[in-house]
Amino acid sequence: MTTHSILTEAQLQRVSDGSVSSLFSTCDEAPHTLLLVWPQMGDFDTLEYAWWLQKESARLRAANVQVRAAGIGDRTAGEKFCCYTGFPSQHLYIDPTASLHQSLGLYKGLTASLPVTNSQQDGYLNLLLMCMGIGSPGTLREVFRGYTGDKKAPQLIADDEKVKAAPLPELTGDVFKAAGGKGFQRPFELATLRLRNMGEVLRNWKTYVPDAAYLTQRGATFLLDKDGAIVYEWRDRNILGFAENMSQPLSFLGNYVPAYRPTPPA
Repeated sequence: MTTHSILTEAQLQRVSDGSVSSLFSTCDEAPHTLLLVWPQMGDFDTLEYAWWLQKESARLRAANVQVRAAGIGDRTAGEKFCCYTGFPSQHLYIDPTASLHQSLGLYKGLTASLPVTNSQQDGYLNLLLMCMGIGSPGTLREVFRGYTGDKKAPQLIADDEKVKAAPLPELTGDVFKAAGGKGFQRPFELATLRLRNMGEVLRNWKTYVPDAAYLTQRGATFLLDKDGAIVYEWRDRNILGFAENMSQPLSFLGNYVPAYRPTPPA
């Protein structure tokens, strides 16, 4: 089967009403559809991708790009994810066993196992190894970018925005301004947002990750035109590698959607 047929024939549960339907069942007639196949609902990549979609939501609407997503978990995980990120539940589908990911041949991540462990324990072990960069090239470099800053990326936290990322005290954007300036991703700015996401998931781990066997499964991004043809795709190969350009994860849209312009750094 082709990638296109796998995507169009997939039948998954929609978070909003629990119905099983096509990923495109709620799609309108639009010039472009951004279809995201995400890892676990509580994965670093999934949460961060959703944050970027929220940040760029007005620009996406103006460019008439509709977004649909499918992630690993159950409906409860999807509901929690939508509540935290603001992603529309009617546009999110759930794949409990990563069947769509497997059909697409997406990277499973490390699959090492020990004679004394089960699939759940193997998932935790392999996730830990991948977070250390083993079987996950580029992960450590991306982690460091969150701490060192990135002048190719836009400012992530507004000067007057308040951010709660336990165990840190409540911060405002002025803190990052003092650390590095404004108009671009300052040192520790992205790391703070990632810490906030991590805290959310750890507090609600069983909800976000009902089955640890799929912890290392990676995802993909597909952009379809008005005729349903896939004009762009990106297949993840590592943790924190959900985009071709992590400084501007949605910048690829500018090559296919003339009306879309990502938030530029100063």
